Amino acid sequence: MASSPCGNSNFDSGLEIKTRSVEQTLIPLVSQITTLINHKDKPKKSERTLAAIHRVGQAVSVAVGRFVAVGEAIAGENQELKDEMGQACFEARRAGDAIAQLTDVGSVLPTQSDGCVTVFSERTGMVKAARLLLSSVTKVLVLADRIVIKQIITSRNKVLVTLDHLERVSTFQEFVQIFSQFGNEMVEFAHLTGDRQNDLKDEKKKARMAAARAVLEKCTMMLLTASKTCLRHPDCESARINKDAVFHRMRCALEQVIEIVTEARSCGENKILPTSIYNGIKDFKSSVECLRENLYSSSPQSVGSQLEALVERTEDFTDSAYTSHEQRQAILSVCQLARQDTQQLMNAWIEAQSVHAKEATEDMEVAILKTCQSVGELRRELHKVAVGRASDLLKVHGEQLPLRALKAGGAEGNIEAVAEYSRKLTEQKEQLVETCRLLCHVSGSEPLEITCVHAEETFHVIGPQIMSAAQTLALHPSSKIAKENLEVFCEAWESQLGDMALLLREINDVFEGRRGDKRPYLSLPRPGKHMANLKTVKAVKLDAEVTCTVNSSGLQHDTSRHVSRPVLTAEQTSMAKLGLELRLLSSDVDTEVEKWQDQEHDIVRQSQSLASMAYNMHLFTRGEGLLKTTLDLFHQAEVLSEEGLQLCSALRTFSTQLVDGEKSAVMTEMEKLVALCQQLQMGAKTPVQGKTATFQKVDSSIQTARGILAVVVSVLPFCNKLNKKYKSERSSLGSPHDWRERQDASTPVKEEGALNSMNSNGFGVKSMEQHMAGLNLLESK
Repeated sequence: MASSPCGNSNFDSGLEIKTRSVEQTLIPLVSQITTLINHKDKPKKSERTLAAIHRVGQAVSVAVGRFVAVGEAIAGENQELKDEMGQACFEARRAGDAIAQLTDVGSVLPTQSDGCVTVFSERTGMVKAARLLLSSVTKVLVLADRIVIKQIITSRNKVLVTLDHLERVSTFQEFVQIFSQFGNEMVEFAHLTGDRQNDLKDEKKKARMAAARAVLEKCTMMLLTASKTCLRHPDCESARINKDAVFHRMRCALEQVIEIVTEARSCGENKILPTSIYNGIKDFKSSVECLRENLYSSSPQSVGSQLEALVERTEDFTDSAYTSHEQRQAILSVCQLARQDTQQLMNAWIEAQSVHAKEATEDMEVAILKTCQSVGELRRELHKVAVGRASDLLKVHGEQLPLRALKAGGAEGNIEAVAEYSRKLTEQKEQLVETCRLLCHVSGSEPLEITCVHAEETFHVIGPQIMSAAQTLALHPSSKIAKENLEVFCEAWESQLGDMALLLREINDVFEGRRGDKRPYLSLPRPGKHMANLKTVKAVKLDAEVTCTVNSSGLQHDTSRHVSRPVLTAEQTSMAKLGLELRLLSSDVDTEVEKWQDQEHDIVRQSQSLASMAYNMHLFTRGEGLLKTTLDLFHQAEVLSEEGLQLCSALRTFSTQLVDGEKSAVMTEMEKLVALCQQLQMGAKTPVQGKTATFQKVDSSIQTARGILAVVVSVLPFCNKLNKKYKSERSSLGSPHDWRERQDASTPVKEEGALNSMNSNGFGVKSMEQHMAGLNLLESK
């Protein structure tokens, strides 16, 4: 058990715990067993202590019995695991019975003259029983986890089959029917993979899963419009190329998900990440600092070679056509300084070895410090270059001039203009791809490296797809579907620029030592088109006439003719007050969340996410933050409502372990939350026109978000109290109902349909449904 919470890897070397749910199930069991084993060292005990130990032993035995019953039921439902699960359950039951017998009060000797009882003469028996119990219970949990993996694979296979059918359809009617099925299957796959992503312990796997799911999210919408375009223009080669690229990327992303959950070593895993300069510097400094403890752990030549390999990687920076002369010279100067300091270290090291020194000499200590300092300076210089270039690119490309020109050229049927601006977009793409590569070198963590690689691949793929979509529109300038298709691909490009801006901020946080546990909202892909809230673009028009944004002076009315900035009105003052209340409530949520011992609890994670989004809405009322326009705010409100519905789902699951009175209280608060989330969702989707109506919609959205936060603030301490209560009362293995529920939760259930239908975790399901509603309007032009 390589990752056993008890730290002992001898129970079963073949069982590695890869998910948090399995680990969290084992922790209380380990605690109880540790208590029993520790008391074995004290042969004499008071009757009170003896009674307590007896209760612990009996509780373990009873809990094991319930746990085994669930395991046996699962074995009966899954024939391929029946033998293994049956054997593991048998061993667990045997170990539980042994622990009960060893802690049985009736088996103790008579009371001694000092009032104590002599018990537990054989400590070895308890240790053996404990080992067997931990090993068998872990095996049951790991086997049950295989069922979850099997469900993901089965779901993927269904998606692949439908994907093949979609690719071959030739009529619009057939496409509508199959795409409807495909959408439902993608929703199921989204839920399964989302739960798995959150449950994974390995941060690199979580990052890879997030990247694959982000691809599926974007590609689902691309697949819809690209397929519609092909159906409308079946003889258009650029439309076919566009569609084929989307299907290929979706299949690759689906395969990557399966590689992660099954730990396969196929094509995706073989593509090992190149060693980043950050990791190279970290390894080099570790080798140098190890010399303080052992002068003979490596040779001076190996350390010198390590530095040269590190310097060679900096050629990605110095050889770049986009690196300025001053930046190139600064990098080369720091590399030369690192070489000089390392050479001095090697000289002092060789001298120390020649006199058979047992530890680092004073000259070596000085050289070690200088060497580490110079490579640290190299990291700072490279970070400055990479981050500076990325920031400059985001500012320059924020205007999206090539995309606008491609849309205009395509709509006019101007093939020459499309070709010209395709070349400019290609140059932009190459700059972004190279910048992502440089950011990967300085990212500071492996999950962020994976995110950088994902960003690089996304720009590399979407660029040509935009060009093929623009070519199709240029060939068919009157085609509404070709225009819509180009818009979808351009939105994906803009969304990736937004993701890059967020990635840049996280890399800076790591570099400056500010990074803690990132909120799910900031790092995980979310449903719908809300990624627009990260775009580095100017205000987006809400309709043909007016755009409203909020700044520190209140609402700004922006038309193509003029910009006026009115003084604060009563409505604007009211909004500022609402924003402040939202900030205070988000702070209250954070305070309550910090009181929870289990920071990985679903209720905690969803509440943190809601607080983050509410704080962003507060910043919007001040003209700050990521939300630049009212459209961004309404997208944010939609996402907040969906996140609130996920919290409702977590509360419903939590309530299943409560007694009637407690359950009723939680369900009452949950129903309030559902109503508010639905109200916010409907309000955010309702179209409005004009400044006054937009202002009212903003005000209503923030008021409803405030109501949601108020419910969360009230329910968090109550749930925390109940969670602590039931955690202390639960036996070492916890409720078998909870454990069984984790298996059942992986299978979509038809009950709670209203809640589940709005709680669409995954790949832009809401936006996809909007496109589905308009499928029968495919133009006949």
